[in-house]
Amino acid sequence: MTKATKTGSLDEQEKRWAIISLASIPLIMTLGNSMLIPVLPIMEKQLNITKLQSSYIITVYSVVAIFLIPIAGFLSDRFGRKKIIIPALIITGVGGAIAALASWKMSDPYIFILLGRILQGIGASGAMPIVLPLVGDMFRSDAETSATLGIIETSNTVGKVLSPILGSFLAGFVWFLPFVSIPVFCLISTLMVIFLVKDHQSNEQPVTFSKYRSYIKETFQEHGRWLVAVFIIGAILMFILFGFLFYLSSILEDKYSYEGIWKGVLLAIPLLALSIAAYITGKKIKDNLVVMKWITFIGIVLSGLSVTVIPFTERPVFLLSIFLSCGLGIGVALPCLDALITKSLKKTVRGIITSIYSAMRFIGVAAGPPVTALLMKYSILWLVSLLTLFALGAGILAFRNINP
Repeated sequence: MTKATKTGSLDEQEKRWAIISLASIPLIMTLGNSMLIPVLPIMEKQLNITKLQSSYIITVYSVVAIFLIPIAGFLSDRFGRKKIIIPALIITGVGGAIAALASWKMSDPYIFILLGRILQGIGASGAMPIVLPLVGDMFRSDAETSATLGIIETSNTVGKVLSPILGSFLAGFVWFLPFVSIPVFCLISTLMVIFLVKDHQSNEQPVTFSKYRSYIKETFQEHGRWLVAVFIIGAILMFILFGFLFYLSSILEDKYSYEGIWKGVLLAIPLLALSIAAYITGKKIKDNLVVMKWITFIGIVLSGLSVTVIPFTERPVFLLSIFLSCGLGIGVALPCLDALITKSLKKTVRGIITSIYSAMRFIGVAAGPPVTALLMKYSILWLVSLLTLFALGAGILAFRNINP
């Protein structure tokens, strides 16, 4: 009796540490990219580069990841999740180390910083997106899967919350210190995954590529209608989130002179609400697919209604309140989208499908800030109209195409 109890406790403890290890991956990947955003003006001065050139430091990371994520998903289905995640984390750390060493030792390190960022993007494509299917592999219970996916989304969002604060803090000591932190974080996460996470790939022989392709074809024939809807909704929600975040950041700095860590703290408040919403939703939705659909729909509607009231005032408190409401809507929708995919698909194609979904979300992240910057040159009504139109489209897709 005592031995069984101890074994059960050990299993729960192993599971808890595995979840913590997996949650560290989206946290680190988000920090590795987003914490550079508040540091870009400093880099422009230190490297003597233009704003366009500094934007490439962010862009190359996302563009590389978008194209390589589906390949990483296929490889994880073929050879196992850990066999892809561990090398990917190492590559990410090497990329950060190259950027850090170049910044420290070279008089003109810009090209090598871009090279390091490209390696980080390659690593990110094989790390963060593979976490979702690995969670689906780990748990037989739909409720446990949904709860863990909520934790993963929360970790991702916590990274967004900490990024502006941590990036500004580290750069306050040495401007390239954010680059130095990346290999340190990656080393910690790599060791945790090696020793605390078991690969739950089946013992069956890997399927051939032609058979694998037929599995994907069958998946889209059976689930294509709602899968495509989920892909588009994920991209739209990330577009709205990062577009709104860029707009709020610009207004706070340009109009109200909030800068550095103080601005980061203000931006972190609504993102923290998003994080809490994602965590609670993941714990509550369990295995109820119908509830997932309607929570997704309600979250989209809440986000859409929030952005429609942006033009009425630009006062910081009002804008932060709107962003808080928008973040809550997005926060409740994201764990539902994750769970819909991971619990509705066969293990043989789960990696590639979730990778496509992750790539679509990267597209939203990459497109949100530049499109927002372009529309802000004309009229805020253009920006609000676009975000509202996108939210409306996402709501219609959720209502009509997601049929559990």
